[in-house]
This record gives sequence, C-alpha cells and structure tokens, in this order.
Amino acid sequence: MAATQNPSQRDDEIDLGELLGTLIDHKWLIIIVTGVFFVVAVAYALLATPIYQANAIVQVEQKVPNLPGLSALSQTLGASSSEATTEIALITSRTVIGKAVDELNLDIEVEPRRFPLIGNFVARRYSPAKPGEVARAWLGMNGYDWGGSMLDIFELKVPTSLEEKKLTLVAGEQGGYTLLDDDGHALLTGRQGQAASGRGVSIQVKTLLANPGTRFSVIHHRSLSTISQLQQDINASEQGKDSGIIALTYQNADPDLAAALLDQVSQAYVRQNVDRNSAEAANSLKFVKEQLPKVRQDLEAAQSALNNFQTQAHSVDITLQTKGLLDQEVAVETSIQQLRMQQADMERRYTHEHPAYKALMQQIGQLESQKAAMEKQVGSLPDTQQQLLRLTRDVQVSNETYTGLLNQAQQLDIARAGTVGNVRIIDKAAVDTTRPVKPKKAIVVLGSTVLGAFLAAAFVFIRQMLNRGVEDPAAIEQLGLPVYASIPVSATEMESSVRGKHVRGDGKQHLLVVSDPADLATEALRSLRTSLHFARLEAKNNVLMISGSSPEAGKTFISSNLAAVIAQGGQRVLLIDGDMRKGALHKVIGGSAEGGLSDLISGQMTREQVTRTVNGVESLHFIARGKVPPNPSELLMNAKFTALLEQLKPLYDLVLIDTPPILAVTDAAVIGHQAGTSLLVVRFGLNQAREIALAKQRFEQNGVEIKGAIFNAVEKRSAGYYSYGYYEYKTAKTS
Repeated sequence: MAATQNPSQRDDEIDLGELLGTLIDHKWLIIIVTGVFFVVAVAYALLATPIYQANAIVQVEQKVPNLPGLSALSQTLGASSSEATTEIALITSRTVIGKAVDELNLDIEVEPRRFPLIGNFVARRYSPAKPGEVARAWLGMNGYDWGGSMLDIFELKVPTSLEEKKLTLVAGEQGGYTLLDDDGHALLTGRQGQAASGRGVSIQVKTLLANPGTRFSVIHHRSLSTISQLQQDINASEQGKDSGIIALTYQNADPDLAAALLDQVSQAYVRQNVDRNSAEAANSLKFVKEQLPKVRQDLEAAQSALNNFQTQAHSVDITLQTKGLLDQEVAVETSIQQLRMQQADMERRYTHEHPAYKALMQQIGQLESQKAAMEKQVGSLPDTQQQLLRLTRDVQVSNETYTGLLNQAQQLDIARAGTVGNVRIIDKAAVDTTRPVKPKKAIVVLGSTVLGAFLAAAFVFIRQMLNRGVEDPAAIEQLGLPVYASIPVSATEMESSVRGKHVRGDGKQHLLVVSDPADLATEALRSLRTSLHFARLEAKNNVLMISGSSPEAGKTFISSNLAAVIAQGGQRVLLIDGDMRKGALHKVIGGSAEGGLSDLISGQMTREQVTRTVNGVESLHFIARGKVPPNPSELLMNAKFTALLEQLKPLYDLVLIDTPPILAVTDAAVIGHQAGTSLLVVRFGLNQAREIALAKQRFEQNGVEIKGAIFNAVEKRSAGYYSYGYYEYKTAKTS
C-alpha cells in the first residue's frame, strides 16, 4: 500500500516547478515591469548630469628634527612611522579648505535654470560656433538656458536673512540684469563689470553671457556650511600602510571646478605645512639665542678660574695621564650639556611620559654613569692635577657648547628663512573628462533591469503568498469534499461581465450555455450534469441546493447555467433564487426580481404568478427572489416553504435552489434540510482552504451533508492543472 503524504508536510515543501509556473503565469506583468525599469534606467543614463572626479597626490616625508642629537635619538626610538593620519586631518581642516573656499568663491552657488528633465541634456550637447555664443531659446522659452549661458559673480554680500535663500538673477539686454529675492521682489538692477547694491545686497558680476530673460538661481551659503560640506565631499586616504602617500579625490559636475578646488586645497596645505615648520624653526632659534648669553657667561667664568689657578700654581702643566682623562670627561660632559638643552626644549613640547622624553632621560642617565666612573679615576690623581683637570674641563666643555650653539643658531636661522616643509605635491589635480565616474551607464541599466525583474517577481510571490485561495482540486478533496467538476474560466463570460457578480441589469438573458454552447465552461457544466445524475440516484428527493462559503464564488453563474444544461438534456427543471437578500439570478435569466419566492411564501402571489419560462430553454422554469423581506430566515423556516417544495417536487425532474453564502447567513442551512443533494461552489484563487473547511463544518453542525464541491473559474496554470483538461471543440462556421 502506497504511503500517503501529510498535507502539512506537502505545504512545507518548496515546489520548484510550481514556483516556475507562477512566474510563467505572470510573465507579462514581469516583462512589463522589467521593461519600464529598463526604459527609465536608459533615460536616466542618457539624461543624468555626468559627475567627474579630480585626483591629486601629496607625499608626507618624515620630519627632520631641528636640534643636534635628535636625529640619533629618533633612530634609537625607531621613529619611522607615517604621519599620514595626522596630515589627513590637517588637509581636510577648516583652515585649509576655508582658504580654497575664499579663493574660488565657493560660498556663492550659481546655476542656470533649465527645462525639466531634458534641459541639462540639451545644454551639455550644445557646441557654440564661436566663443561666447549662446544657444537660441526653444519655442520662445527665454527663461531657460539651452546651452552656452554663463554667470560669474566676483563678489556677493547679502544680509543674514537672505543667506541660504534662493535668489534669482534675470539677464537683461547688453549685460544688464535684475536680482530678485526668494519671493520674486526686485532687490537691485546692475550691469556686468560694475558693482551694484540695493536693499542690503551688494553684487559685482564679472561675466554674464545669456539670452535676455534667462534666469539664474543664486544662493549665498554660509562659509561654515560650505566648508563642512566640502569636508565630507573631499576624500583623503593613505595609499598603502605607512607609505606617507595621500591621495585626494573630489567629485563635481564641473570638471574644471573639481580640479581647481583640489589644486587650491593641496597648495594651501603645503603653504600651511611650510609655515608650521618655519614657526618651529623660529621657536628653536629663540630658545638657542636665550641660551647663548648663559653659556658665554659660564665660559668666561671657567676661563677666569683657570687663569687664577695657573697664576697661583705658577703654570702647572697637565700630565699625559691627566690629558687622557680630560678628553674623555670633556666628550661626556659636552654630550650631557647638549642633551640637557634638548631636555629643556622637549619639556616645552612633550610631557614627561612621552617616549621621546623618556629615551632622552635614559641617554642622560647613561652618560652620568660614565661621568661618575671617570670621577673615581680623577680622585686618584694629586690634588693639584685634580684641580687643574676640573678647571680645564670646564673651559673646554663651555667652549665647545658655546661654539655648538653658535653653529646651531646659524643653521636654525637659515632653516627659518628657507623652510620647505616635509610635504610636497606629487601629482597636481587632474580630471579625465572622457570618463565620468557617475552615472555608470552599463551598471545603472543592468542593475535597474535586474531590480525591476526582482521586484516584479517578488510582488508576484508575495501576492501569491497573501492570496492563499485554493488553486488545486486536490486541496479541496483533502478536506473531505469530492470535486464533482472543475469549471474553467470562460473567456466569453469575462469579456461581458465579472463571473460571480453579474453586474448587468438590463433585463435580458445572459446564459452562457445558450449564447456560447461550445465554450469550455459549457462543456464542463455538461460533465457536471453527468456526475450529478449518478450522485442523485440515492438522494432522498429531487431538490438540489447550490451554496458557497463567501460571496463572489460564482454560485449564481453555476446555478443558472447548470439548470439550463440539465433542461437542455430533456428534463423539466425549476430554478429558484433562494437568496432573498441579494439574489441576482434574475440578471442572468432575464426580467426583474419582483414577484418571486418571498411573495409566494408570504401568500401574496400564487405559484402560477411567480413561475416564469426561460427563452431558449423550453424545459426550464424560474422563480425569482421577490421583494426583499425583513426576515428571510424566518420566512424559510415557515411551514409554507416546506409545503411549497412538496408541491413542486412532483412537477419537475429537478428543483435547483441557489442560496446565499453559509458563512454570511444561515439561510443555506435552513434550505439544506429540504434538499436531497447539496453542493458547495469553490472559486479558484478566492476561497481559502480554512474557509471551505469552516463552511463544511457549519453545514454539518446544522445537520446538512455536503455531497461535494464544484471548482469554479479555474484558470490555466503553467504548473500543470487546468480544469482536469478541457479542450475546445467547435464546429467550423460557414459564411
């Protein structure tokens, strides 16, 4: 015995064939959406203003120390790390970028007004026959720039209230112009090359090329806002770790402006670096000059003390042993003195915890240890030799220190006057105007097309997930309802009305089985007629009830056309509209709703008065719903309704009753007790499985057994099912 698959397990599985079928079913929606995205992307790629990128490269070299001895100290510390991190912050500082803003007047934004969408495209492709020529206005629209227009403002000053406001400059005749505020009121009039002022605004236009009437938008930005924006737009990054090479990039629609801005920034950065290094040299020179008088005074005192001792000791000479100790002590003491001066200079710039300061103190400690060892050797000499050695040492140390400071002062003075800094421009700013960085047309078109296809497919799948209507007859049978027939959607019916709603109310007949007997839906109804013939053999009577779980399932369509098909088979059929609230059978059969079931049950009319014949179907009779009563359910529960059905059963082979949805009202449950066979109409893609199960449960709770279901309005699906396979077979028409 084959194992059956659990429905829940089947729901959890991903059917790739079904997914592909869903895409194929909605292929035209996907193609149209993808095509729209493709067209929009192509239009954007052609019409969008190209953005160009300027590039420049600067190099930051390792800083060379100013004071003697620091070079060796730096090597000892391993101070070879790149200073690019600090320099990147300096190159994008407000000081550096602010100078470029002032130099290029970037706080003044000027933009010609152009026709929406295509204006920029047209203006970019205008090529003047001679310099200074402006394109003619299209269709007399002089207010727009069509190419060649230019406005260069040398100076613009506005009150605080007009900063960041969009002003309008209107070009006039022979270089004249009018400046309007953001409300369109005139602020001043002026002429190219001449300063003009009015209402707190002063302006000087350097160049104005435009047709009379052309408008330019003019905005005076706050300097800080402009600088802040440029700090975000200018990108500075180090090329490689600790390389000291900094690459600068800036993007703008104007390639000349992009290159000019990077040039100004890099040059201002170099000047700032030179000034900074020059200031450091000047500070070091000042320190050295402050030390020179003190060292000179120490030298003179040492020489005087030596002379006095030699006079008192009658010109004592230094022995050869003492001479060797003297040279060693002088070398050590000179180094200590130099490092002490470096210590004084470092204390002005670093804390005691700085690695350079700690290394310096370590060197001084080592030299002090050497000096102490030498002092012990000196202590073994005669007193006269000891005294003479100390005095001579002091003189030589002071003399070498003084000479070194003089040389250093000269070097620092030269460095201060000719400082070149430790940064230099490797590559000046340049822009490749043949290759804009934005938009990347191929990527935009391809990406937009893929995005359109993805969004369309996602929309289809999401709608499919949200619309959990049954689309497979097997899902209905899993609920315990055998499917008697699958009625395919009728192209003829869809063209004339919406299946299940039948909004037509012209009083004419609209039976599909009469108007189009070869339609696929008609063939399916004939198959349903055959299935019902055998299903009703064991029924308690000849009453057939057609109901549904919710509105718009197509009960009216099924009831009316099924009754007509059975009547065409030679049986006498009575069709009753049992929906006394919103019954619409009369719109399909023809005629009005007046004079029907409600009037018959209430005794206002007789059976002969409410029973109508149907044109084109001789064996079919019809009873409309009648006037809408205030209590339809109570009227159906009346004994008169039961008696009425008992009278009608012998008169017809089949009494077919169309009822309202069971989940909306209880009328169907009441009528179901009188019916021998009850069927439930399920609409393809509309009724959900839980809804169908609930309707079946509602009937069972009221003691009504649903024999099966009719699957209505089945649409063709690429997944493989379509009304269990109905084929159109028509007789060829002759002219």
